[in-house]
Amino acid sequence: MRWLHFFGLTLCSTVLALYESDVGVVDWHHPLVGVPLTSSLNTPPTFHSIPGRPPTEALLLTATSSNVLACTAHLSLSDSGTAWRFIFAPTDHIIHYQQHRDIVVSLSGPGGSTLRTFDCLTGQLILEKRLHAPHTDHLESDDVGLGAAIAFIPESDDVFALTNGRTVRRIGADGAVRWAWESADKSASVVYAKLVTTPSTVYVISLTKSSTSKTLYISSLSTSTGELVASTSVPLSVAAGPSDVLALSSDAATLIPRVVWLEAGTILSVALVPDLTEKHTSVMGSAYTRIVDIGLQNKGHFVALTMNDTGRVLKLDVDKLKVIWEFTDSGKSGRHADSLYIGGLDRDGFPYIGRVFWSFVVRKASAHVYAPHLAAGQGLVSGFTFNFDTEAHGIISHVALHTAYVKEVDLLPYLALTTSTGAVQLWQGDIVQWTREEGLSRLQVAEMVELPEQKITAAHTVDERDTFVERISRQLTDAKELHLYMLNFVKRFVAGPNASTQKEIAFDSLTRDAFGFRQVIVTANDLGKVYGLDSTSGAILWNRVLGLGWAAQIGGQVIPSKLFVVRTIADGGSPEAVLVAQRRASNGLVDTVLFHVNALTGEDVLGKSPADEVLQGVDLISGPLLEAYQLPGNHKAVILLDEFRQVYVYPETPANERALAKAIGKLNVVLRTGLPGQRQLTGHQFSNADVGRPTAFATWASSLPAGEEILSVIPRPSGPVASLGKVLGNRTTLYKYLNPHLVAVTTASPDTCGVYVIDAAKGSIVYHVSIAAKQGRCDLHATFVENWLAYVYWEEEYQWVGQTKGRRLVSVELYEGSKPDDKTRSSELSSHSNKTLAVTAIEQSYIFPHAITSITTTSTKYGISTKDIIVANENGQIQSFPRLFLNPRRTKDKPTAEEQEEWLVQYDPVLPDDAHRVLSHNYHVANIRHILTAPALLESTSLVFAYGLDLFGTRVAPSGTFDVLSETFNKAQLVFTICGLAAAIMATRPMVRRKRLRERWYQ
Repeated sequence: MRWLHFFGLTLCSTVLALYESDVGVVDWHHPLVGVPLTSSLNTPPTFHSIPGRPPTEALLLTATSSNVLACTAHLSLSDSGTAWRFIFAPTDHIIHYQQHRDIVVSLSGPGGSTLRTFDCLTGQLILEKRLHAPHTDHLESDDVGLGAAIAFIPESDDVFALTNGRTVRRIGADGAVRWAWESADKSASVVYAKLVTTPSTVYVISLTKSSTSKTLYISSLSTSTGELVASTSVPLSVAAGPSDVLALSSDAATLIPRVVWLEAGTILSVALVPDLTEKHTSVMGSAYTRIVDIGLQNKGHFVALTMNDTGRVLKLDVDKLKVIWEFTDSGKSGRHADSLYIGGLDRDGFPYIGRVFWSFVVRKASAHVYAPHLAAGQGLVSGFTFNFDTEAHGIISHVALHTAYVKEVDLLPYLALTTSTGAVQLWQGDIVQWTREEGLSRLQVAEMVELPEQKITAAHTVDERDTFVERISRQLTDAKELHLYMLNFVKRFVAGPNASTQKEIAFDSLTRDAFGFRQVIVTANDLGKVYGLDSTSGAILWNRVLGLGWAAQIGGQVIPSKLFVVRTIADGGSPEAVLVAQRRASNGLVDTVLFHVNALTGEDVLGKSPADEVLQGVDLISGPLLEAYQLPGNHKAVILLDEFRQVYVYPETPANERALAKAIGKLNVVLRTGLPGQRQLTGHQFSNADVGRPTAFATWASSLPAGEEILSVIPRPSGPVASLGKVLGNRTTLYKYLNPHLVAVTTASPDTCGVYVIDAAKGSIVYHVSIAAKQGRCDLHATFVENWLAYVYWEEEYQWVGQTKGRRLVSVELYEGSKPDDKTRSSELSSHSNKTLAVTAIEQSYIFPHAITSITTTSTKYGISTKDIIVANENGQIQSFPRLFLNPRRTKDKPTAEEQEEWLVQYDPVLPDDAHRVLSHNYHVANIRHILTAPALLESTSLVFAYGLDLFGTRVAPSGTFDVLSETFNKAQLVFTICGLAAAIMATRPMVRRKRLRERWYQ
């Protein structure tokens, strides 16, 4: 019978699956790579010229904050496609990468524990090698990448890898370690390390920190054997940091490598010779405040800033450092922002030094590029301005430089800009080639907003004095679009539910389609930007940069907390959304700010910020936010709690204040209180104050075990409930437990994980389960809707028969009373009633096929359709599991006739990993953190939006498309049948009329 059972489940899945022709039509996928890591010295974006290819086919390599190593398509393309990307594990952070010939070498993990090599053009993984245990690093700095380095020698594919700041290995192309050397001095902590190679010698430079001072250590090793040749140390009188030390080398055999450092305003350097006997020298002529690594250390160039921030280019010379250029007007000035200094190469390996800055005078960005080798070795500077939109992309945080075609008096520079909002732009001179909104990989909150119907207005004003000819003329003019309407009607009828796709919807017309599949996804990231996306394609409809307000003068960050839709199309007018955010200023102050936008256009509802400027918010709370909620009912106001539990309402209108006062005695909220490690749940109610604002007061506190940390609090959605119970095969009824105050809570402790369902009104525990957790591992995800709780966790291996380690999904349904037909009206009960604890929990566990990163349920307009589970698994798939499989009442034996009436199937502990239920098809949707669902106008259909590193959108029909014609329905035959019947009626009508007339004559 088991084969018959699986056949039935497979058949069900196949019927509900999408057709192959729907892929890319009803769904979309936007792969991203993440925001480039520009804060580290070893991971910013760099250009790579392809040997034997035109210079415009150079590639842009980058490591990102999403732990991705990526390569963007070559510069001659007009789009921003990604050539390849490699996604590292969450615990295996990229700390260094470097390109050499046709490969890219990366070090990842603590101290550079893992080395990988990739093909530069295809991204194919060539070699992966573990160099040391991940938790044995000896680095003092939080930036572990400062203790790792990669170096090469000419005419060799071997890699010299410095890890942990102390260990150097020579690794062959086959992964074999030729030799390894480790520093004997382990008394001081390494804060910075670097490698410099010559054909015969490897120099290891490390900056170490002891309890009293910092010391620069230099060791020389043989490249062939790894033997220590010599070592020396340079005590530093002034505490230097990693950015104050550079290691310069050159392709020219006549130039000796040097170590450069800044001490007390003086640039000092020492030549690197095998016996390390050289004395250090200084650069005379000026006092300096900073030396800048521009990515040209292996070409012998860097930039130093004088006391007034003027930028000077210094070059490695035969026996010293030489100043070869000074950027004019680069010092401190109110006319321009601070300059960014960059270096780049052309395909022949010649260096270029650039300066990019924002001019307050012309309101544009400017770039100056200096080529030291042009103009007969005298150097040539090329400058231009370009229209960088700071209102749309924030400020420029990093620039990468590449020069394609070089003439004796002209340059064609390419600039790759990384902005503060996460955008990446490629500029060819003053012309932008493409823009990638990588800030979309950092989304924190999202909501879907319905679009309004298209309004049809009369083309002419009706006037009773119009003549008959004028009226006919006007009506004919108004009917000129009739053929288009009829064509669209027939097209939609023939195409069925897929008629409203991104290919058929006018992008500039923000109106909903026939079935409500097109909506606006309002979303925001933690880089200070809010977006409006098209749910049918993922295209950006609008975007706004969030202003810092008073913190703009000192810098800061706007971090989204909650997003609420405060007006829908049902309320009249344009839909609106309110973003609640925390503003963290650079001086440590934290306050709460709200941004109120038109969901269709991104315009400021309050009218404070023009559409072409930064969006300014409303400073509501002078301090951190404790929690934010939406007031139930028609007002949709937002209520917020500050750290003193004072209540704020937004918008602060008399109507909203009256609504709050009316509902204030009925609101029950749950807050996480206490210090880390001593967290507890506390229930609160609100009270009106005679003077000042209403306040929240504690009504109960949870008694969680000591050391149990609260992971998440999951409120039950307040959507429609179509059915209050489930009729069984014996005609009795199980009534759903629909207490409106329920919340689900997940917890973790060193030994256990916990799942609770708690009554927020009085703190009663309705359901609780404790799960064993080994070594504090608590990979727990849960979702809660109506009376159904589902959670997925990792279960460790047990000793008794039938238990194995793996992931489990537990499905729990809560019903009123202790048996069928017990009815307590849980949705209407007072919180003081004892019947609130009259509940029965029915649960069943299943073996789950994959680890997941997010879980949710589908949602439909009236709640009639079945609610399926949708998960994002670690294999990069978005997958759905039908409610039929997850019914906790599935029978252990063959279903009886009564159980078959309920559509109960025989229990099987293993959930089928059905490929037909993979919503993302063959897309690899990476690192999804959250899944959002929203109803369409069709009751059968739920919209799905998944976001994380990638973005993915689709729509699903959990109960089938029962309210629209299926794809296989023969619509043409239906039309012909109707037309045939209509023709038959018309043909037989005279015959029937004559027959009736004849019958009357003979009556």
